[in-house]
Amino acid sequence: MATKTKAKKETEVIDFSKPEKISAEHLEETQKVVNGINRAQLDIGQMEVRKHSALHFIAERNDELVLLKDKFEQEYGTSDINLETGEITYKEDGEADKKD
Repeated sequence: MATKTKAKKETEVIDFSKPEKISAEHLEETQKVVNGINRAQLDIGQMEVRKHSALHFIAERNDELVLLKDKFEQEYGTSDINLETGEITYKEDGEADKKD
């Protein structure tokens, strides 16, 4: 007489829970990317501060140049001066427009 054996069915347990943390490798990689972005933003901020200072410096020098031109107009009758030689260029009539 043949005996029937019942095979036990193995049931697979599926875990539907969500992970609580990312892997250490993913965390490290993400931190490196974010740190790189933060460093770049800091560098940009520092460059903007230097740019702002440089623009102020230029504006101040331009103001000084206007005053010098006025001074040259008063003293020489013109502010048309060669910056390399200091030579004054007068109008074609040769006369300075001296302001007394």
